[in-house]
Amino acid sequence: MTQPASRRYFLKNAFAGVTACSLAPRLWAQVQGANDAIRVAVVGLNGRGAGHISEFKKIPGVRIVALCDVDLKVLENRAKGLEGVEKYQDIRKLLENKDIDAISIATTNHWHSLATIWACQAGKDVYVEKPCSHNVFEGRKCVEAARKYNRIVQHGTQKRASGASKLAAIVKSGRYGKLLVSKGYCCKPRWSIGFKPEEPPPETLDFDIWLGPAPKQPFHRNLVHYNWHWFWDFGNGDIGNQGVHEMDVARWALGGTLPISVVSLGGRYVDGPEFKDQGQTPNQLVSIFDFGGTLLLFETRGLVGKLPEYKPKVANELYFEEGVLRDGKFFPNGKDVGEPVTGIDVETVEGGIFRNFINCVRSRNQKALAADILEGHLSSALCHLGNISYRLAKAMPFEKPKDFGDDKIVGDSIMTMLENTRAIGVDPAKTTLWVGPKLKFDPKTEKFVDNPAANQLLTRNYRAPFVVPEKV
Repeated sequence: MTQPASRRYFLKNAFAGVTACSLAPRLWAQVQGANDAIRVAVVGLNGRGAGHISEFKKIPGVRIVALCDVDLKVLENRAKGLEGVEKYQDIRKLLENKDIDAISIATTNHWHSLATIWACQAGKDVYVEKPCSHNVFEGRKCVEAARKYNRIVQHGTQKRASGASKLAAIVKSGRYGKLLVSKGYCCKPRWSIGFKPEEPPPETLDFDIWLGPAPKQPFHRNLVHYNWHWFWDFGNGDIGNQGVHEMDVARWALGGTLPISVVSLGGRYVDGPEFKDQGQTPNQLVSIFDFGGTLLLFETRGLVGKLPEYKPKVANELYFEEGVLRDGKFFPNGKDVGEPVTGIDVETVEGGIFRNFINCVRSRNQKALAADILEGHLSSALCHLGNISYRLAKAMPFEKPKDFGDDKIVGDSIMTMLENTRAIGVDPAKTTLWVGPKLKFDPKTEKFVDNPAANQLLTRNYRAPFVVPEKV
């Protein structure tokens, strides 16, 4: 099994690569030739990484030259059919390879930022899956690393390359008056994961590298390879999984960066005799973000797909002074029939988000990225802020809290969450609603106002040598 390189050894080699690759942004095309193949490595191969391999294989002038995964079984399976591809179990060894131009990251969430920063330091361009960060601090460090080392860093919120700009264009047009609420839905089936016992990790898995920045802890099979999403040390719940896409669209339409306050409420509820499982993150959550006159409202409901009245829903809606935009139609106030929206110019991105990334690697034009790392950081940060309010929540009766004002749109979301939870058999008399504090936030400093407990959750304690640095 590959032995991890020391942090000092890695940085020495990484900065050697930076010297060659980042002295001038335009040197890449001059040295290698604008028509030469771009050599890509894919890191994290079990789930979304397979999609990365498929997408890059479609793009002319791109060669997948290396694969990396902490699980040798997964690594060998993905390498089949890729002639001459180099295989790595340790990303630090991969980044020492100066023949790699760009890396594509599809690891667990808690590895996204560190892999991005190390890659930038090593002179590689980066495509990083959503969310680009596991916490707010990390996302900002990714932006700083991209700018400092003149790297092209694309974020995997691919809706920015598929026509989602139409919502933002509609708002900007002013056609339907002021935008009151930009709402996103992430309602996918997220039911009980049960309990898995602690056991030794598989021989093919380097579990120490898999843990990376997270605290040392025992292995169990609810971590590898997917259910890590529902544990705070590794994932961010579904708001930070599928939800990042809809959060990004909601923020894009609203036109803001980060809010002046946030409050969340919800819980983790499952059907079954004990109504609990091993997961930690909420599967029912409503988050309200105040952007100073306009709200961003987000529903993350995972108790869907079993009852006909509570179906999966992944969507965005816009509530204007004059009505509601949903499902591509505008419904004027008081009318049940929607009218198609026409006459709105939409920005298009040729070839999708992966091809856009490769085009920008060639041109060295960061501004042409469909989903630049800054946009990825801001939308990921919103998901983290919603989770922070929830993590500081207190148990309250399972009913709509009285101090949530009279906003009907917000109230409807809360009641839908409560009714959805009751419908699966959760007894309100025997459970609680976890209601977070309303946290004031400063978008400029990216810190909470006068709340040390909340600010602690903007970052984490890192396990050496897997440390996201204060200075990149």
